[in-house]
Amino acid sequence: MKVVALNGSPRLIGNTSAAVTAVLDELGKEGIETEHIQVYESNVIPCNDCGSCEIRGDGRCINENDQVNGYIEKILEADGLIIASPTYFGSMTSQLKMVLERIGYVSKASGRQLKRKAGAAIAVQGHHGGCSVLSELTGFMLDNQMVVCGSSSLTVLNGKRPSEVLQDKEGMRSLKDLGKEMAWLLHRLRK
Repeated sequence: MKVVALNGSPRLIGNTSAAVTAVLDELGKEGIETEHIQVYESNVIPCNDCGSCEIRGDGRCINENDQVNGYIEKILEADGLIIASPTYFGSMTSQLKMVLERIGYVSKASGRQLKRKAGAAIAVQGHHGGCSVLSELTGFMLDNQMVVCGSSSLTVLNGKRPSEVLQDKEGMRSLKDLGKEMAWLLHRLRK
């Protein structure tokens, strides 16, 4: 089994990365292979709603000039998807939004490719807006008919300065629980 995590933070070693790593570590303890993708490492081109993915129906975006089709391939090969973002002005990062728009359009145009995959969302906030981000990320999963995994509490963590998220004891506990719950869900979905 495998889980892919899309990290929408521009900071490769930041609070969102630390939060994702905490969940991936728990999944690893359960014997689940993981991959942590930093979407800011590629220059993603925004969706222009050309409809080509619907016309083609081959599970790919017509735009081959960035890494989105590679992300789609990795997600389709995986059993689960984690999406994480810091809170920027009450929303997910724009880079992650562009990636999710294109993945979502392709999925819907290709017979709901994400349907019944396990999903989990993580939001990191400086001091507010994390619940809105968590709602956006969860909404993306539900709209794509994914099975969304919960935790012991909302996976909205507090952290503005580097590594500050590690001091959010309840948040870190919820991430550890999320990893365990996602492993349980993946095993159940496999049966």
